[in-house]
Amino acid sequence: MGADRRAAEAQRGGHLKRIAQVVPDVPSFSVDDGFSYEIPAALEHIDVGDLVRIPLGGRRVRGYVTSVSTSTSDRPLRPIAARTGTRGIFTPTMLESLRWAATHYVAPLSTVLGRSAPPNSPRGEPTAHDQDIHVREGALTSWATRQVEEGRTRPAFLLSADPLEDVIGAIAPVVRRGRNVIVGAPTVREAGATAAALREAFGDSVVPATGEDSPAARTRAWIQLSEPTGSVVVGTREVAFWGRAIGLAVLLDEGRRAYKAPGTPTYHVREILRRRSAIERFGLLLTGVVPTSEALASGVEVMRERRRIWPLVDVVDRSGASSADGPVGDRARHAIAALGSGANTFVLVPRRGDTRRCARCRQIRRCPECGSSLDESGSCARCERAYPACTACGGRVFEAIGASVPRIVADLRRSFGPDAGAAGSGARIEVGTERDLVAAGPFDLVVIIEPDTLILAPTYRAEEEALRLLARAAATAKPGRGRRALVVSHLAEHRVMNVLRHGDPMPFMEVVQAERARAGLPPVGELLAIETDAASAHDALEHAAHGATLLGPVAQNGRQRWLVQGADLRSVKVRLRAVVQQLRDGGARVRVDVDPVDL
Repeated sequence: MGADRRAAEAQRGGHLKRIAQVVPDVPSFSVDDGFSYEIPAALEHIDVGDLVRIPLGGRRVRGYVTSVSTSTSDRPLRPIAARTGTRGIFTPTMLESLRWAATHYVAPLSTVLGRSAPPNSPRGEPTAHDQDIHVREGALTSWATRQVEEGRTRPAFLLSADPLEDVIGAIAPVVRRGRNVIVGAPTVREAGATAAALREAFGDSVVPATGEDSPAARTRAWIQLSEPTGSVVVGTREVAFWGRAIGLAVLLDEGRRAYKAPGTPTYHVREILRRRSAIERFGLLLTGVVPTSEALASGVEVMRERRRIWPLVDVVDRSGASSADGPVGDRARHAIAALGSGANTFVLVPRRGDTRRCARCRQIRRCPECGSSLDESGSCARCERAYPACTACGGRVFEAIGASVPRIVADLRRSFGPDAGAAGSGARIEVGTERDLVAAGPFDLVVIIEPDTLILAPTYRAEEEALRLLARAAATAKPGRGRRALVVSHLAEHRVMNVLRHGDPMPFMEVVQAERARAGLPPVGELLAIETDAASAHDALEHAAHGATLLGPVAQNGRQRWLVQGADLRSVKVRLRAVVQQLRDGGARVRVDVDPVDL
């Protein structure tokens, strides 16, 4: 008699019962290990990854099955009440990825497991797509074929300002084999535009899934990823946790801030997909004009089709200009006028900040130690030094630089009349911020007004992020002779400007990686920020941070904020779970931000 048959007979005889370990859908670290429940005979098909209803504390709650075993113990267990939906939301292999995310981002396991579930109960069958695809093949087609056929998991990074045609070439061999593809976009608007473009190549197999779609529509998209259907699901952050039959994940413009979740867990889509790719064995393709240090440190294979990643950029030095020239300046006005009436221009106005210059010598107020901008009082937010006087000439009168969109529009209208207006106005000269870049382009001329505040921001990612934004803006210029981007800046010789002129970010990013390594900053080291309104948390946090560096606290927005820095913070994160739970049980609000972007 076979072992399976003996087990079946023993179960019918009441000697052997099936036990499920279930993590309740309760946002608490205390339930991470789950509780044991008996699987009743009527629910014999329950398996790992299923959503169930369980009795807990006098009520029924949702739970996630994380393991199934058999037992001959007579210990009484409460039975699972019901199964929710008709299909599991994760596989045992996928569960490994989700456990990693819970540990890495110091989040309750139930919170992370919930991210992998659709908005509604997963019911119904997915639709398989019979693909007859004819697209241009390229280097990425061969790369994607190797990923899906040989199970290779080395991610690739495509350096490109317009990657869609190459992305289509990478998706084609995956869906031809019936595997699914996740495509992540930074915003809802970009996800919609990407889905529309992909639908021209792949038809109805492309399914959008963004926060603006209904819960029913997002659930249908989720179901398409539950089986090998040859589907392409395009969405924003939430799709990073979806899918049981993935052959390829694509992350467009991977350096955008929108990929970092602001709430708990403070996950980054790139890191979730990178870990899933390695554990679940599917391909990962990242794209962008400037890769992040984190992407490069992961060992990506960098691909490009041309040496220059963005069009030509001219830099106008405004360091000696008079305020009488206006915020746009004569050089930019002459460039716009030279285009003629049939051409269009986009003027990018980066966000305003505290960047100032000396009224006497017109030098930018910069910290001589770390290079970031000084605030109105002369204090450096990065290294906390103070310089009340100008470090170049000793002057003590300073003026703010930069301008708002209305001020730039008013300045341009003095020269060009109603041809100048805010982005989306239909004017020949459109003026907008980073938000307007999503729908911008192509243009005959792109003018960027004083991005100095971005470059000198007191965060260790400031230069990298400034370059990424400026390169994105430059890339909205049309290809062709005479078309270009023009940057008006007080920092004409800054290294970010030199990279913009050359059009290749890779040498600069190699320098940035080396600087990060010397400072022990991500991705070489690890950082996390802890914010709480608890009256006293320092001693507990100091104990949890043993073996790492604990900085703080600093008062911020009515809360206390600490930073923890170290080469490897895994053990700190494990200890921190108990501290966070203790503080929350005491009624305090606690936020743990792993690898904070604003620092």
